[in-house]
Amino acid sequence: MIDLHAHSIFSDGSLTPEELIEQACAAGLRAVALTDHNTTAGLSRFLAAAEGRPVRAIPGVEISADFSPGTMHMLGYFIRPADPALEERLVWIREGRDKRNAEILGKLNALGFSIAWDEVARHAGADVVGRPHFAQVLLERDIVKTKDEAFDRYLGKGKPAYAERRRFSIEDSIALIRAAGGVSVLAHPFTLGLDDARLRLLVERLAGQGLGGLEVYYSEHSSGLQQAYSRLAADFGLVATGGSDFHGALTPDVKLGSGFGGLRVPDEVVEKLEARRPGP
Repeated sequence: MIDLHAHSIFSDGSLTPEELIEQACAAGLRAVALTDHNTTAGLSRFLAAAEGRPVRAIPGVEISADFSPGTMHMLGYFIRPADPALEERLVWIREGRDKRNAEILGKLNALGFSIAWDEVARHAGADVVGRPHFAQVLLERDIVKTKDEAFDRYLGKGKPAYAERRRFSIEDSIALIRAAGGVSVLAHPFTLGLDDARLRLLVERLAGQGLGGLEVYYSEHSSGLQQAYSRLAADFGLVATGGSDFHGALTPDVKLGSGFGGLRVPDEVVEKLEARRPGP
């Protein structure tokens, strides 16, 4: 069993990279990837923690790409953790986060919630604040009952407290990952908000631009979606990858390796992805 989509305190997860490795070992995983949002800051600790352990640690990242009507995230696997060109561009993304966070806070307070910045920041690890931490405050205040409700009512795209952020173009996302020695994978395709025909056209275009895989196995994919995405990946010669999108305490129902309980990502996915790595 493997899990190629997990987050740590360096983005919006609740576990340290070391704790993530411990949990992967406890779950009996053969491989786990750390794919924090727009940062590689936790990778050195993640890889070091896995040395001598029975689980293989795969260095990754999850990049926010510019897309409409939905949301696009591009996963990168087997990247060089300290690649200077990638890190320079990720810094640009993260610098935009502060502006966005201030805008979200202002919008929430304009709605009458009187939230202090420190109240949000204490929910974040490693000084990285994102929308899930605003959601935690709304939960704590009993303004909402679940994280999903926080996004559906206030923080999601098009909602009253949503604020845009810096993103890479789709083409830049794929190129950056490749230039850092990695393999790009389109994450959770349902979040793109496309019908079947438009999704097919997009995947065909991205495959021609160097996309290496499609996230087929995912905690929120129904069996029908999984089958459809599996066919789509096969049609365009992409690796059918997968992972739980584990965040720890922020999404307590999603377990590392098994998602909501039924997730099973085939072990051979790791070798298939590794075979797609660009040459030196």
